[in-house]
Amino acid sequence: MKKADIDEFYRRLSGVNPKPETELQFKNPYTLVVAVVLSAQATDIGVNKATGPLFKVADTPQKMIALGEAKVRDYIKTIGLFNTKAKNVIGLSHRLIDEFGGDVPHDREALESLPGVGRKTANVVLNVAFGESTIAVDTHIFRVSNRTGLAPGKTPLEVEKGLEKRTPEQWKRHAHNWLILHGRYVCKARKPLCGVCRVVEFCRYKAKEIV
Repeated sequence: MKKADIDEFYRRLSGVNPKPETELQFKNPYTLVVAVVLSAQATDIGVNKATGPLFKVADTPQKMIALGEAKVRDYIKTIGLFNTKAKNVIGLSHRLIDEFGGDVPHDREALESLPGVGRKTANVVLNVAFGESTIAVDTHIFRVSNRTGLAPGKTPLEVEKGLEKRTPEQWKRHAHNWLILHGRYVCKARKPLCGVCRVVEFCRYKAKEIV
């Protein structure tokens, strides 16, 4: 995709949603970390249903530890991999208290040291909680980047690096959420809605159908 086309690609996504936000519900940086950890291999809707009640009783590392792993597990048992995730939530809560004074660190390496937190989760936290221009490559962004030709890559990291290089500076702050939402609601995995896509003319997807 040409530089001018990429700029227009983002301009059009911006026109649809000028200030996109994550659909995960959270109250503070800590609950954002927990929500993103829980969202692995799960839908945002499913996570929100579980974290709504959970965050009413535990919205800090201290409260989460006091709640205990067994009760955390009960709150999130509708989410896939809930046993491992409950363990990670308690583990990262202890780590935050022991090493960071109970605060979520504004640092990628520190974030990735937390149980259950990988590069994607760290990028989400840096972007949403701290306003950094990071791009967390999930399945939606990976698909959109490859399908459209925006930033092709064989791995999430390769796509991330491509997006960082190709995305104009003025669009980087919100690129993460624009691409996720576009992939979730328009450029769907099984049947993309090419007929209503605002950026279809720039897309290199050979199988696109415009009705």
